[in-house]
Amino acid sequence: MIENSFAITGTFITYLIAMMAIGYIAYKRTSNSADYFLGGRTLGPWPAALSAGASDMSGWLLLGLPGYAYAAGIESFWLAGGLLLGTWLNWLICAKRLRTYSITTDNALTLPEFLARRFDDKSKLIQTISAFFILLFFLFYTSSGLVAGGKLFETVFGLDYTIAVIVGTVCVVSYTLFGGFLAVSWTDLVQGLLMSAALLIVPIAAMNGGVGDLTAALELKNPELMTLFNDVKGEPLSAIAIISLAAWGLGYFGQPHILARFKATRSNADIATARRIAVVWTALSMAGAILVGLVGILYVDNQLAGDLADGEKIFMLLVNSMFHPVIAGILLAAILAAIMSTADSQLLVSSSALAEDFYKQVFRPQASQDEIVTVGRAAVIILSIVALVLAMNPDSSVLGLVSYAWAGFGAAFGPALLLSLYWKGMNRNGALAGIVVGAMTVVIWKQLNGGIFDLYEIVPGFILATISIIAISSLTGNASSEVEAQFDQYEKNLVEFD
Repeated sequence: MIENSFAITGTFITYLIAMMAIGYIAYKRTSNSADYFLGGRTLGPWPAALSAGASDMSGWLLLGLPGYAYAAGIESFWLAGGLLLGTWLNWLICAKRLRTYSITTDNALTLPEFLARRFDDKSKLIQTISAFFILLFFLFYTSSGLVAGGKLFETVFGLDYTIAVIVGTVCVVSYTLFGGFLAVSWTDLVQGLLMSAALLIVPIAAMNGGVGDLTAALELKNPELMTLFNDVKGEPLSAIAIISLAAWGLGYFGQPHILARFKATRSNADIATARRIAVVWTALSMAGAILVGLVGILYVDNQLAGDLADGEKIFMLLVNSMFHPVIAGILLAAILAAIMSTADSQLLVSSSALAEDFYKQVFRPQASQDEIVTVGRAAVIILSIVALVLAMNPDSSVLGLVSYAWAGFGAAFGPALLLSLYWKGMNRNGALAGIVVGAMTVVIWKQLNGGIFDLYEIVPGFILATISIIAISSLTGNASSEVEAQFDQYEKNLVEFD
């Protein structure tokens, strides 16, 4: 338990009240499912960029990545570099096209709905299968955020882990439930700025407070901490290890909660500005997270004369040791911000999949807008309870849970989305094959180990999904004339919307 928690508690309560206030304002502006699930496509470049970034990074940015840097040193730059490149490419090659095409397809709100309309899928298979995989992988992704919340409340307030996870879940669900997409995006703007500030302040303060020359100190402790191509034991990193780390960047093309920000952006003209903001924010935040881990190595060695049992708590340890309780409360609230900014987005996308892509398509095609929003809100509660059950293991790794869900989304939807935006000849059968093959490859590959199976599952999943889409589309004939005409209109809209 962190000392002087009274001041920290006050800071946390103030922060939560502020987020709830934003949620209430958004609630007053939410009148239909387009508002609830996509914010009425009104996001400017700042909220679009920081909401995409904050919802992307989650608690792993302040817990998982610093913990990995604490354990592995500079090796963590392979992971950060892959993610930074993926962020840039996703905004560059997907954002404008997805926004334009989702409008062209009769204002498709969700990713499954977009894919179904893109290929004129009367069978509804694309929409229902896509929604199933979204629900499956988001349960793991959301539970990773709840695990992070549990570690935060456990460390700060000395709560039992189970109670800590429940408290964190209530915090997230409360404003997601009512405010919907606008609440999520507006709070993400605030939370994204808080996260990046905290990640820059903490390592700088540590270096000014006695750590000194970081590079020299780490070289003296263990030269392998400062090498890109060796692990901390001095053994060369294998090609499989390097590819697995860098390949995290592939995941961006298939993350529904990030892609939703592209569709919600106010105009195509805002996307270039949003891309620059997003890339700079990501670079600064990940650099700060790695610095936290590296500084933490020396701090634990010098101040604790030992090792830290759970490296994912290094950020909290540094904050508690170096700052006044009020400042510590603000900085620790950044962890809560990271958790909330992602878990809320995941719950919202999952609820939209359940309400729009399952309930409306399969059970109640005639459902009204109010009914869909009500079902969506009920889904937030149901899904959060299931994720809560998955998060109850205190030994769960935030980074481990995120890596599985990240690979699942990236392989299932990344190739399908990219090819749907660029290839006129892609058809419904190819899309279905890519989604199923990508997702199932990740699920099966994850269960295997040794040799080639040590490769991060997103790589074979992405490759096999791409091959499946191209092969099945080519073998089963061209897209229908209606689908090709829609693609032609989309190409015209790309020019007109600029």
